[in-house]
This record gives sequence, C-alpha cells and structure tokens, in this order.
Amino acid sequence: MNEFFQKTVSQIKNLWGKLGLVQKIILITVVVVAILGLVLLVNFSSSPSMVPLITSPVTDAEQRNKISARLDKEGIAHTISEDGRFFVEDRSTAQRMVAVLMREDLIPQETSPWDVFKMDRWSVTDFERNVNLRQAITSSIKQHIESLQDVDSAQVTLVLPEQTLFEEDQNPVTASVIITPTPGSDITRNRKKIEGIEKLVLFGVEGLESENLVISDHNGIVLNDFADMAEFDRLELSKRQMEQKSQLESKYKAQIFREMSQIFGAERVSILKVDIDLDFRKETVQTEEYFPITTVPDNPNTPYSEREFVLSIPRSKEIINEEFKGTGFNPEGPPGQEGQTPPAYKDLNNLVGEYSNRSEIVNEEVNSRNIYQEKSPWEIKRVTVGVALDGVWEKRYNPNGTIQFDEEGRIVREYKPVSEESIEKAQTLIEHAIGFQAARGDSVTVQHLQFDRSSEFQQEDEKYRSRKRTQQILLYSILGVGVILVAFVVFRLISRELERRRRLREEELARQHQMAREAVLRSAEEEEEGMEVGMSVEERARMEMQENAINMAREHPEDVAQLIRTWLAEE
Repeated sequence: MNEFFQKTVSQIKNLWGKLGLVQKIILITVVVVAILGLVLLVNFSSSPSMVPLITSPVTDAEQRNKISARLDKEGIAHTISEDGRFFVEDRSTAQRMVAVLMREDLIPQETSPWDVFKMDRWSVTDFERNVNLRQAITSSIKQHIESLQDVDSAQVTLVLPEQTLFEEDQNPVTASVIITPTPGSDITRNRKKIEGIEKLVLFGVEGLESENLVISDHNGIVLNDFADMAEFDRLELSKRQMEQKSQLESKYKAQIFREMSQIFGAERVSILKVDIDLDFRKETVQTEEYFPITTVPDNPNTPYSEREFVLSIPRSKEIINEEFKGTGFNPEGPPGQEGQTPPAYKDLNNLVGEYSNRSEIVNEEVNSRNIYQEKSPWEIKRVTVGVALDGVWEKRYNPNGTIQFDEEGRIVREYKPVSEESIEKAQTLIEHAIGFQAARGDSVTVQHLQFDRSSEFQQEDEKYRSRKRTQQILLYSILGVGVILVAFVVFRLISRELERRRRLREEELARQHQMAREAVLRSAEEEEEGMEVGMSVEERARMEMQENAINMAREHPEDVAQLIRTWLAEE
C-alpha cells in the first residue's frame, strides 16, 4: 500500500511537471470550482426547506410589517423574499398562522383564496374538476381548522352546486363544520374565536355566505348563531359592568382605608360602604363653539391682564347708494299710436320726483371650532361613602404606676370620643381623595361610633392575668429554688463543720492514744531493761503489729471493715 501511494504521488508530480502554465491555471480553477460547488450543494441540502405562508406576494409595506409583527408575537421563525412572499418552517405552522391571520383580518383583501390555501387550478373535465376542487377545499379547510390549538378534530362538509343558466335558479353554496374542542378550551364560549373560524371558511370557499355556514360542536350545539347570542352578550356585558363597578369600589375603599389607617389606626376605622353609580351609556357629542378673537395676548410675567380681544372682524362689505331726481320716463306706446296711459296717470306727467336708497352689508368673521367627543366606556355618575371612626380607650393607672382593676378583676379603661374637628378633617380628606363633586350628588358621611370591643378587652384582660400568673409562678419558682440552694449550702457548711470537728476529736484521741502507747512502751522498755529475762525479737514485732492494727481500727473503722470483708470473701 505504501509503495502504491508513493508511485501515485510520483506519477502526479511527473504529470504536473509536464503541464504548462495555462494548463495548470485551468486545472486549479476547475478544482476550486468543483470544491466550491460541492460546499454549496452540501449547504443547501442541509438547510431546512421553507414553506410559503401565502403563495401570492404582499406588496403593501405596512401590511407586511403587521404580518411580520404577528408572526414574531407567536414566536414563528419566518423569512420574507424580495418580492414580498412569507416563508415559514413547515406546512402545519403555515396552516395555523393562516388561521390566526384570518381571524385578525391581517390577510390582504386582494389575496385570492387559491393563494391562501395553496391550491392549483384544475384543467381537467368539469366533473373531475368539481370533485377534486371540493375535496381539495374540504381537506385544506379541515387541516387549517385542526391546526388551531383549541380544536382537537374537525369535520367539514362542503356543497358546491352546479352552475345554472339563470341566477334565480342557482342554489347557494353551503357548508357545515363540526369541531371537537381540546380539553380545557373556551372556544365554544369565545365569540371571537368562532368568528375567526367562520372567516377562515368563508374566505376559503368562493361564493359561500355567512347565513349558509353552520359551525357546531360535537354535541350538536350551533356556535355561530350570533343572532341568538344577543341575550348572552347582554348578560355578559352586564356581568363585566358589575365587575368594573366592584373593582372601582374596592379601589376607592382600599385607598380610603389606607389613608385613614395611617392617621387614626387600622382598628379605629371602618369603611361601611362605598357605592359608585356608573353610567355605561355610549354617547357621542358634537358641538360648535364661537369665541372672541384675541388681538393682544396676555403677558404671564405681569400680575395684570393685557389681553385684548374683539368679538368679530369684518371679512367683506357691500355698500349700495342709489339716488334719483327728475320726471322719470312715462312710456306712451309705439310711434303714431295713441298712448295707452290711463287718464289718472296722465295728470302726473311732467312732475318732478326724488328717490334715494342707501344700504350697507358687512360680513363679520368670528372664531369657531367644532368639537367631536366620544365619551369613555363608563363615567362616574355618583359616589357615596360612609365611614365610622372609633374613639380611644385609655387604661387608668394607680399613683404608683400600676394598672387599676375593678372588683371583677378587669382592667379599668376610660373612653375618649373623636372630636368634631377630627371628624370634619377626616371628611374633608375623604372628599378630596374621591374627587368629591356636589353637582353630581356625591355624598360623604363620617360619624363617630363607639365600636364594641368587649371580646377584645376580655382577651386582653385574660392575657394580662395570664402574664401576671406566669410572673408569679416564675417568682415563686425562683424563690423556691433559692431556698433549696440556701438550705443545701447551709447543710453542706454544717456537714463540713461537723466533719471537721469529728476529725479534730479523732485526731486528738489518736494523739492521746499515741502518747499513752509511747508511755507504755517507755515503761515497758524500762521494765525490760530491769528484767533479767528479756522478750524475743519475734514477740516484740508481733506486739507492735497488734498495737498498730488496734490503732488503725480505731482511726479508720470503715477501711478496716472493708478489708476484713475482702479477706472473708477470698477465704
């Protein structure tokens, strides 16, 4: 193998040496292009294929941005081609997002259903075309509906009638959809989701009207009968209005209680009721106002007003001035004919008259503005607040600083009510906190009310008595332990003193015995010295041992007794 490899390398070198410069450049170029093509082929083959979201391009930039933002919100990775087409990772994702975009009216209006559902037009016979078209539309709509998270399965039935010559004889396109919700889904109660499915089907079937579409659940309940849901919508709206009212009342109540608790204490404040009347009527008001024209604005740096204004300014003026003086013109008829003027008017001929007319029309211009107001979904109509404040209970003490008790063993307390000044201040604070308006009939009532604290005082008295009993028990226990310790110390001292005296007495007796023995020994020695017959050494040693044993038994009787018991046990 090594020889073959070396032989191959040598052949390549020889071949390379025989090539000219141009041939070498061509060979290198071919190799580089082949390697580059191989790399690009591997790269493109390894990259995932993208599926078009809508086969037609979206030309509107704003519409593209809305669709892209909605895909980003769902966390869907997508790309946009240069001509405006959207591409996603797989077909199921595309179907699910098409349903979402249809539900939120993000599909461009000019988009064809063929482009949305990615179906090709059929160019076979009419019968096959209709059958294949119905199957393709049914399958595509079913896949789109089942791609929704709230739908477990779906059944779609589509009827496409044959085309007739006259429009009045044409049967309408009908469709029925049966969905099975996923466990825990609210799609059967969510009108917006049902409307999304309805738009999805209407958009996918050409010529289908909403009145010819039925969407029901697996129990047979029609879900898209929105006309019969008016009562349900009314009840749902009333429920939301009551929830809004309750939330607003709780907010006001918590705010008032928090502020009053910081001043009077949480135990002395009771918010009896916070009632807020809300006006949920939807009103639109359009007004036109006229106001003066400001010619000189006010200077805010001066304490007085320099503002000058006029009510109006002339925009146009028309002046008419007519004057006449003379006999005027009295027609006599055609030449050569007798005049037709009545005799009564002939007497007025050649009379001199005078006429004048003067009028002036001035068009004034005023400032005006048109205001279009649409009120909020709700408006506070009236606020009613009732608050009760408790006084202060103070304990009474003896001159020596101890708490006073009555005959029944309860703590003596004295009640001090809330002053009228404090009540007025509290009422003013509450009025400012809720935005009090007398014009709308708001009412704030703050009253002094003595709370019933019998159970609280009973518990407090019981805790105080229990604490006193605990203190007494601890005191008596400490005294008892002290007495025991003192008695033990005294007993030990007395015992030690008695032991010391006993040892001293025993030592004195032992000393006396020792002195007596020594005296006896001295006398015995004197007698022995005087005696001719003396004792042997063994007898003298035995006598001394006996005396030592007797002395030890007298001084340490317990040890000697223990020693004797040990000897007896060994024997």
